[in-house]
Amino acid sequence: MEFDFAEEQPKFLMLMYGLIAFVAVVGGLLLLLDVVPAWFARRREAQLVAASASGAPLPRRRKQREGAFALFFLLPTLLLLTVGLVVPAIRTTLLSFMDGGSNNWVGLRNYGWMFSEDSIVRVLVNTLIWVLLVPLVATAFGLIYAVLVDKARFEAVAKSLIFLPMAISFVGASIIWKFVYAYRGEGDQIGLLNQIVVSLGGEPKQWLLESPLNTLLLIVIMVWIQAGFAMVVLSAAIKAIPADIVEAARLDGVSPWQMFWQITMPSIRPALIVVVVTLSIATLKVFDIVRTSTNGNYDTSVIANEMYNQAFRYGQNGQGSALAVFLFILVIPVVIYQIRNLRQQREG
Repeated sequence: MEFDFAEEQPKFLMLMYGLIAFVAVVGGLLLLLDVVPAWFARRREAQLVAASASGAPLPRRRKQREGAFALFFLLPTLLLLTVGLVVPAIRTTLLSFMDGGSNNWVGLRNYGWMFSEDSIVRVLVNTLIWVLLVPLVATAFGLIYAVLVDKARFEAVAKSLIFLPMAISFVGASIIWKFVYAYRGEGDQIGLLNQIVVSLGGEPKQWLLESPLNTLLLIVIMVWIQAGFAMVVLSAAIKAIPADIVEAARLDGVSPWQMFWQITMPSIRPALIVVVVTLSIATLKVFDIVRTSTNGNYDTSVIANEMYNQAFRYGQNGQGSALAVFLFILVIPVVIYQIRNLRQQREG
């Protein structure tokens, strides 16, 4: 198959225009954010020098001018949030009340379909399983890692190895674990899990085809990736525990188990909450692992994957949008809880 540059020229031109627009917008914003503050700083410095030379009182900053200055810096962020988040959220909500072709209003029919269709109910149950298991298991493993490697001889190396999966994309990690779960009939296996089973005298299985075991095996991939994140955050929290508290507990003769439950756990509670909340939000939106490993087949689909299928594969924009809105509603309480928790920590 030969590559015809003439036929592909419009695509290259479109790519070039996009790159030029990106450089112009980003470069313009960076230049603006560099020039404008520098101009205000020079102007303020000149006013202070003039007031000092003349003996006049120093000019005071006007609150209105400061508010306008702050608004100027917030405008790009507000614009991007409006275009990239607010407008799509409103449009998706409206589409969730329309039919598959986005032509007619159907009210709450799409939401009723979501809870009455057996396959979609299974998707919701799978998502619930993910949200219940991944944050708790990943946080537990991260905490165990953080406690075990704390002040160990090769702590930096151990942490690097544990954190390494975080550097791999979800798609890459899923491909790696697909090889681990791979099945090749009888005889030698290329999949690590099946080879271990055969070595122990068992029969190889097609692990990703057996429900609900396949969902748990996909959860293992997510835990493997996120345990490193939990370990890093919790390890930092453990190291931040005041040394005098630890020494006082040791002088009182507490056992390592009592030290963990009575000193370490209460001290790192805010970090634990942050890790669990962060992993809960990431788990609710999980898509890549399911899409790459099973494509959502064999009762493994989750909300994000089914949302994609309904909207882009089956052409059911209304049902896909309803799933997206439902996912958004699930995330909101977690975000509100995290905001309140951070506010309480700041006030405390």
